[in-house]
Amino acid sequence: MITEIIINKKAKQRLAEQQPLQLRLTRMILLAVLGYEAAGCLLGGSLLVAAPDGRLMDMPVDIMHGVFQDFLIPGIILFALGILNAIAFVFVLQRNRNDWFAAKLALGGLAIWFVVEIIILRELHWLHLMWGFPVFLGLVALIPLVISRYPSMVKGLFICGILSSIWYAAINLFVPMMYDGYNMASLTVSELSAIAAPTRILWVLLAILYSIMFAAFGWGIRQTAGKDRLLQLLGTVVIVYSLFNFYWPPMHQREVIAAGGGTVTDTLHLAWASITLLLMMLMMGLGAAALGKPFRLFTIAIWVVFLIFGTLTWTESPGISNNSATPHIGEWERINIGAFMLWVIVLAMVLMRKNMLTTRILDSKFSEANVESNVTS
Repeated sequence: MITEIIINKKAKQRLAEQQPLQLRLTRMILLAVLGYEAAGCLLGGSLLVAAPDGRLMDMPVDIMHGVFQDFLIPGIILFALGILNAIAFVFVLQRNRNDWFAAKLALGGLAIWFVVEIIILRELHWLHLMWGFPVFLGLVALIPLVISRYPSMVKGLFICGILSSIWYAAINLFVPMMYDGYNMASLTVSELSAIAAPTRILWVLLAILYSIMFAAFGWGIRQTAGKDRLLQLLGTVVIVYSLFNFYWPPMHQREVIAAGGGTVTDTLHLAWASITLLLMMLMMGLGAAALGKPFRLFTIAIWVVFLIFGTLTWTESPGISNNSATPHIGEWERINIGAFMLWVIVLAMVLMRKNMLTTRILDSKFSEANVESNVTS
């Protein structure tokens, strides 16, 4: 009887427990990111403070467009961020009870730094990917550490799945309003972030939050999957999808492509789109296989929508490369995107309900075991 009680108690607390290998892996990733960013910030900050005119880093002051007279203040801030990341590294290494907070503060500070930097510079540089992607990776790796300390936050990860879709839909309505002459019916979503598009920086910055929330949802799926391998794999694919979509190689505006100005980034953009679609289909397939018949039928309906409107989008896509009319390509593409976002919302709601039912069953079994234990004693 005592053994049964212990087993039920462990089952009840399964949301608070981490797979040792998973938690070690995320800690290693977090340590690597914090160490990498700390070294870069300390070095870069030192060079900027030593030479505020930017000569040691080959950066002219005028790239800041008059926001700062020189690099002294940015250098001090960057150096301070380096110290903060170094402290967080030590906290995580020593498994301090506040390691999650220190890491969140350090990586959050860097995230704000990059957003402000991009706004000031008014451009995106490959260095932003080199130093910014690890910050995003670190934030994603931080989630399991937070959940290991506060298991009750798992429900919030499911809510992130719902919010991610709502957020993406919202920026798809807001950003086009910042682009004079943009027509949502005849232009694709990718053209909002095309090279030289007036909304490129705005779109990229706002879309980062979508990737973070969707990655958090992926961890929520993994944390509550238990021994269900299909759900474990689904959560992993969601996280991979989020990391992959953190950065898209930008396409050129269609008039540039039609004039022969396309480059390798345009080819990579198409490759990213194809891989993203495959990941979306894989997610839906895993979700349909892991959950019940009603959800499976719903997923099939979404697949039908993908097939129909994906075909319609493909028929008009040659108009982008030759700069001809594409009167409905934006509509067809957004219907497909909307269908996937709806699928994610329903998935999050189904998993949330499933998790609540499982928790109630475990609570009931735990209570019964306690009653039997008291009677026996």
